[in-house]
Amino acid sequence: MAEWPPVTRRAAYRPALPAPLLILIAAVLWGLLGILGKNAQSAGVTPLEVAFWRAALAGILFGLHAGITRAPLPRGKDLWVTTAFGILGVSVFYGAYQLAVRSGGASLASVLLYTAPAFVAVMGWAFLKEKLGGRELLAVVGTLGGIALISLGGGQGVTVNASALAYGLTAGFTYSLYYLYGKAYFDRYTPAALYAVALPIGAVGLLPFLHFTHKTPAAWLSLAGLAVLCTYFAYLAYSAGLKHLPATRASVIASLEPVVAALLAAALFDERLSALALAGAALVIGAALLLSTEKPVEAHPPIE
Repeated sequence: MAEWPPVTRRAAYRPALPAPLLILIAAVLWGLLGILGKNAQSAGVTPLEVAFWRAALAGILFGLHAGITRAPLPRGKDLWVTTAFGILGVSVFYGAYQLAVRSGGASLASVLLYTAPAFVAVMGWAFLKEKLGGRELLAVVGTLGGIALISLGGGQGVTVNASALAYGLTAGFTYSLYYLYGKAYFDRYTPAALYAVALPIGAVGLLPFLHFTHKTPAAWLSLAGLAVLCTYFAYLAYSAGLKHLPATRASVIASLEPVVAALLAAALFDERLSALALAGAALVIGAALLLSTEKPVEAHPPIE
């Protein structure tokens, strides 16, 4: 199968928006995950069915995208790696995240998801040979500190228990795989081609655990929002930005997501974070801004 060499593809591709801004757009869209998921669950859809429909509907969109653009699909070893990613990065991640929303609330689920930068910092250094400079280390420490304050601060409508922590941390670990998988494969295939395979595999992986229920129009609207906004458009924006940023740096910029989720959860579900938790949110925003103001020369890291 023909593949573009990474250098050629990276030189030919120039995003219409700055890479940090693309990551921030994806973060805002991902901030809707818990909100729309909680809406669907409130309408009677189980957490794992929410995860299934998100993967299935978005998989159709990416499949159409890949077909229209005639994007080559992964084959051979790449297909097996993508299959494994579909199980871990879709079945487990999508399911764990929605279970965390049910157990602890949208705010806490989104916050725990951003333990991912800690995993990325270690795995990016170990497997991608990415350098952890002072800026990256400061941003990661600030992000983790902010997440700790949000978790410890709690607040009204936010439940911190063993189930919520377990599901949230599982989501955080499996979410970290997106950065490493994307860094390894977005130079070989288009995002649409990869997600056209991974998302349907992830949906199939959830099938044995599902009990389908009757869905109201409001439930379908929330499920459609999860697929179109939080998955299709968010992943396209993120993958475009990731091509021009190290995995660790992209992960920290994307940590604006829990702030968006917390604000929306407060407005829609009366999930009020405490003063301590709000201080943590400020740290997360500061870390995201720190990474979004990088020098232009660093936006295109050399390919080893």
